[in-house]
Amino acid sequence: MIENNIFYSPFRTSGGAIPFDRITTADYEPAIREGIRQHDDEVKAIAANEDEATFENTIVALDRAGIMLNRVLGVFYPMLSANADDLLMAVSELMAPELSDHFNSITLNEQLWQRVKYVHDHFNEQSHDVEDRMLMQETYDGFVRSGANLQGEDRKRYRQLSKRLTELTLKFEQNTLKETPRYELWLSENDLDGLPESALDAAKQAAKDKGRENEWLVTLNAPSYIPFMKYSSRRDLREKLYKMYNRQCTSGEYCNLDVLRDIANTRLEIARLMGYETFADYKLQHTMAQTPDNVYDMLNRLRDAYLPVERDEMERLSRFASELEGKPMDIMPWDYSYYSNKEKDSMFEINDELLRPYFELGRVTRGVFGFAKRMYGLRFIPNHDAQVFHPEVEVYDVTDEDGKAVGMLYLDFFPRPTKQSGAWMTSFREQYIDDNGNDVRPLVTLTMNFTRPTDNKPSLLTVREVETFMHEFGHALHQLLSRCKYQSISGTNVYRDFVEVPSQFNENYVYEREFLDSFACHYQTGEQVPQELIDRLIASSQYGAAYACVRQLGFGYMDMAWHSINEPYKGDDFDFEYNAVKEVQAFEPVEGCIMSPQFTHIFSGGYAAGYYGYKWAEMIECDAFDKFRQDGIFNRDTARSWVENVLSRGGTEAPMTLYKRFRGSEPGIEAMMRRDGIKPLQ
Repeated sequence: MIENNIFYSPFRTSGGAIPFDRITTADYEPAIREGIRQHDDEVKAIAANEDEATFENTIVALDRAGIMLNRVLGVFYPMLSANADDLLMAVSELMAPELSDHFNSITLNEQLWQRVKYVHDHFNEQSHDVEDRMLMQETYDGFVRSGANLQGEDRKRYRQLSKRLTELTLKFEQNTLKETPRYELWLSENDLDGLPESALDAAKQAAKDKGRENEWLVTLNAPSYIPFMKYSSRRDLREKLYKMYNRQCTSGEYCNLDVLRDIANTRLEIARLMGYETFADYKLQHTMAQTPDNVYDMLNRLRDAYLPVERDEMERLSRFASELEGKPMDIMPWDYSYYSNKEKDSMFEINDELLRPYFELGRVTRGVFGFAKRMYGLRFIPNHDAQVFHPEVEVYDVTDEDGKAVGMLYLDFFPRPTKQSGAWMTSFREQYIDDNGNDVRPLVTLTMNFTRPTDNKPSLLTVREVETFMHEFGHALHQLLSRCKYQSISGTNVYRDFVEVPSQFNENYVYEREFLDSFACHYQTGEQVPQELIDRLIASSQYGAAYACVRQLGFGYMDMAWHSINEPYKGDDFDFEYNAVKEVQAFEPVEGCIMSPQFTHIFSGGYAAGYYGYKWAEMIECDAFDKFRQDGIFNRDTARSWVENVLSRGGTEAPMTLYKRFRGSEPGIEAMMRRDGIKPLQ
């Protein structure tokens, strides 16, 4: 009944915390439908307003509309990724077409469009501040890019294609979520050679959780898959696990091959309707890069700079492996992690297992929070009263130096069958100023898949997992420090190729002694990380940098290839992917293995024609961190400028305008090349 559905009225909780104890799966469908109905009524009222269309009664009104729908979707979508059972996924499949129709009905409402267009055409920029001007332009562009200028059959076709694309991307995402838990590598005592104690404990615990006491279980979840590929001396089992991982969604019930082709072709048809040759041309209009040529220019410059170094790295690794094994070795993709780890250890005497004891999750969390306090004056206070969607989730109230509320942070650390793999930040509620002038603060959630604690050890992280924590925390800070008027351009609502700048900027601190000293100590003895170990960690940070960069470039080329087709693709997906990445491919293709069917970033995660953005953002954040290196990595004046000009401004101005205000100039790739050792330090 309506009166029992928690979503029908504002949450009456401290700070607006989500009352998860009162939410059931059965609440979502009626709440979404009621939210759609209310939003539809609000939009119709804006469109039918007989007063002359103005910025306030049309553009701002649209930004404010849909409060209830935002309330329910703000919880529903994060749960689909972090805690989705079959019932919740069924609700998603049912509601996705209705939501697509609803949002299309807004942008294709001719009466509303004419009001938006009138305000845009008569907009007096001198009478409005920079946020108003951006909201005006973003609203107008949003309508145009969503088909408002289409007429007749084209408009009808756009609605059909949008609905179809929503269904396809949802199917792609759910197939990957359902497929991954099906793959399991069960081990006996004879299969454990090379595995460190942490990996053995985790595999033993995973098997125990499934009622099999005398075996070990390795899965495709990152905390299980990565250590096995890095440490197992059983080449046959590494090959088996690699093929499991890279054959996901290529056959059977959850096959994504036809789905991804349909997604790419549907996107192409949408772009053609909009007057663009390819989807990349259409999508990139609303980015810093702006054109496919500019994207390829960056990818090619990095390829030319890094590929020769990567080839040298691979030749050296092959020689190392051959000497180690006493016979000629051709490095296969399931060998790279294993032999590169051994070579790195031989060169620097450092590996993940040496450092794990110093990165106990609780201490890392305190270190991450300490970083935010030292840089930005933020405090994180445990909130034990806030309800959570899973018993392992932690909640913190975030305040500034004066004790004023900044927001709330939810931390969800460990893998489970109902959670997607990877790590991400999202928000249950974004920051904005409401109609009464109140600053509505964000509710932010960080979702990770870190190494679980076992019966006899706490969660001990790898360096890469610490980097991941800092990365996602950078996204969280972008949300928490937002000081914007309008929700649609606050926080991380920025161009896709800028959104990773604050997150990747944070990763630099993992290799700074001054940061590590604040939290990294042995979980048993309390000893700080020895100076020589830190020195070796920093020295090793450039190891494999060219390989890592070229690998990322491959993903960028693959993404651009799928979204640069200019006619519907009907060929072989394996050949298509190989041809897209062959110039930067470190290994020959392995039969049956392919990335595209599980590449959720580009086929269901919002990075279509946008994966290059990671390297684009890296170019910017390396340049930004150069400024901190010059001034002091914890310099409060520089940090204050970073907040005032970047972190607090959301999408209120063009990203390059914001960045140049902080840095004084545009970035290039030189700082990134110096950091990676490709170019000498100045």
